Amino acid sequence: MKKVKYPSLSQIEKDLLAEAEKMLTRAYNPYSHFHVGAAILTADNKIIGGANVENAAYGSSICAERSALLRANALGYRHFKKIAIITKAAKADTKDISAPCCSCRQMIYEFSQLAGEDIEIIMANTKKTKIMKAKISELLPLAFGPKDLGVNLKKYPLLSG
Repeated sequence: MKKVKYPSLSQIEKDLLAEAEKMLTRAYNPYSHFHVGAAILTADNKIIGGANVENAAYGSSICAERSALLRANALGYRHFKKIAIITKAAKADTKDISAPCCSCRQMIYEFSQLAGEDIEIIMANTKKTKIMKAKISELLPLAFGPKDLGVNLKKYPLLSG
């Protein structure tokens, strides 16, 4: 895990954060009023965004990261290189970064195993004054995954849109 400054990001990483920031406005969050935007970078450099969607049955809510992953899969993509996450509080910008929850980490890990890619996660506060990068293997050490269940993911093709 490492702290980085916005100017040091590549143009594609800046574009990824811009899409995640745009997704903040798509959050459906009547309960927490906390906005989360995420954007995924596919293997062929397409950017696909997602936002958090809350539900009165709290356990049925979907985080922005999983929203983006599921949207990408529905569009025919399963090979991802990076995911960016940005947050905003109800009435103020966030001062610190927010990392993916455990369910999101598990889903990111699943796709990393499918693609054989240690997906990089870029996490930023609202103003992008604090940014951290980490690989999914850092955020989910000793991960449980397909190999632990004897599942051969080669049966599931990496789609390309």
